[in-house]
Amino acid sequence: MKFFRKIFLAIKHLWLPIIFTSAIALTVTACNPANFKSSAAQVPQLVSSILSDPKTFNYPLSQEFPNVFPLIYEGLITQNPITAKVEPALAESWQISDDKLKIVFTLREGLKWSDGQPLTVDDVVFTYNDIYLNEAIPTDVRDALRIGESRKLPTVRKVDERRVEFSVPEPFRPFLLSTGSPILPAHILQQWVKTKDQNGSPIFLTKWGVDTPPNEIIVNGPYKIERYDTSQRVVFRRNPYYWRKDAQGNSQPYIERVIWQIVESTDTSLLQFRSGGLDTVGVSPDYFSLLKVQEKQGNFTIYNGGPTSSTSFVWFNLNKGKRDGKPLVDPVKSRWFNNVQFRQAIAYAIDRQTMINNTFRGLGVPQDSPISVQSPYYLSPKEGLKVYDYNQQKAKKLLLKAGFKYNNNQLVDDQGNRVRFSLLTNAGNKIREAMGSQIKQDLSKIGIQVDFTPLAWNTFTDKTSNSLDWEASLMGLTGGLEPNDGANVWAPEGGLHMFNQKPQAGQKPIQGWEVAPWEAEIANLYIQAARELDEAKVKAIYAETQRITQENLPFIYLVNPYSMSAVRNRFEGIKFSALGGAFWNIEQIKVTED
Repeated sequence: MKFFRKIFLAIKHLWLPIIFTSAIALTVTACNPANFKSSAAQVPQLVSSILSDPKTFNYPLSQEFPNVFPLIYEGLITQNPITAKVEPALAESWQISDDKLKIVFTLREGLKWSDGQPLTVDDVVFTYNDIYLNEAIPTDVRDALRIGESRKLPTVRKVDERRVEFSVPEPFRPFLLSTGSPILPAHILQQWVKTKDQNGSPIFLTKWGVDTPPNEIIVNGPYKIERYDTSQRVVFRRNPYYWRKDAQGNSQPYIERVIWQIVESTDTSLLQFRSGGLDTVGVSPDYFSLLKVQEKQGNFTIYNGGPTSSTSFVWFNLNKGKRDGKPLVDPVKSRWFNNVQFRQAIAYAIDRQTMINNTFRGLGVPQDSPISVQSPYYLSPKEGLKVYDYNQQKAKKLLLKAGFKYNNNQLVDDQGNRVRFSLLTNAGNKIREAMGSQIKQDLSKIGIQVDFTPLAWNTFTDKTSNSLDWEASLMGLTGGLEPNDGANVWAPEGGLHMFNQKPQAGQKPIQGWEVAPWEAEIANLYIQAARELDEAKVKAIYAETQRITQENLPFIYLVNPYSMSAVRNRFEGIKFSALGGAFWNIEQIKVTED
């Protein structure tokens, strides 16, 4: 699943997921009192639900959200979603050299893994040198660590028993933020990285799958995996060796157990919440009015963090390449999709305000940029960002200018081919399915036939990230404060360059793959922004990237919904954030008596 932007330092304390959500992903949190009833009453717990089973317990190989890693791992640093400040995690401090080319981290004393073994500088060096920087291991973490035009990687070395040094070949502004990925246990994993299978690949690539006994998954975060029952639940238990303590010296987290029920229907979760058995639920627009009138009676609060950090968009397959001599995209349709006027016409033809009013019940705003509105580098429409307000006439004029014409109100190209394409999304998300249905209807008004097809998640992601056998799709990405965290979306070789995907490790080669000049320009600007240390210049560079994306529309952005959750009032210490949700500070949250 190549769609979840992996920003672990954000995920850990923001619960942001990496990567790929819908406009409303509805990662609902819920509790069924019938489950664990007798034992659960003895310990403070939080039960949350996810829509599908986890795909792996091997962090470097994970490309999904939600995933288990924010609960079970920490990195050297983290980022506070309220203040946006970088804060210590496994490292108690760090020092940046005057030339900005080195950072020396000092680890906390007495750190331990969940099996009681010491967590040391050797684990840090192993995690980076043997895993994240190892070209034999396909991980998106490496994309965010590549520096400059050379795409060189940092070097990591042990200074002494508590200090580790990261070095870069040139100034790299997001350097500190890029060191937040989780640290992994060398005493368990090192042997698997060094040992190769018959194909010469590290056997690490086949380890820590979801069939691994939970007690073998060694972690350093606030929780460890206690149990996984396929299609039922994942159970996490407080890690007794976790390092955090409160001001009085009490061990954290306070919540003893976290349970993720695997519930494929968000409607079922809503029913459970309304019946009084659930702790919390993600509030989608179609749930809001129903739940709002029940706040007092149900003893819960609906938190609204404003626009989410996620995006939702339509994107076309712009890949002009071939596999085994066969074009990935029908050449006729590929010509349409690669015509910028065609993409702009599609953008004008989608009535986003009606989508907000109807599908989102007014609980959202138009989305026009790949950069989160919370980011200091976000360029607003008031500052000159191009927008595509609904305008059928503009859409038709652009299509005629591009050589299309109308035949009995049906759009045809200059060779007489009827303009018709398939639009895919993942099945089971009512919001996204409603968005797709409206897009189908909107585009029919300018003579385009859209075959809207929601697919099972695994089928959808296989098409869009592996076989590349698709025409147009509807999905989204989750962002954060630092645009460089999305560098692998905009780098042509990046793992999330979805609109013109280069083959990834282990995939069949593509012949004739091309990079458009505007694609290359965006990639170069991201490199410049990462290299630039003057914040005003950084903002100007990212402003230009947003102007280019809105002019060329690799993604046609749609709606940014409000981030909302309902949480029972028995949870003390909630500091809700659009970036972090309700439980980004889970180690500080307590369960009080009802």
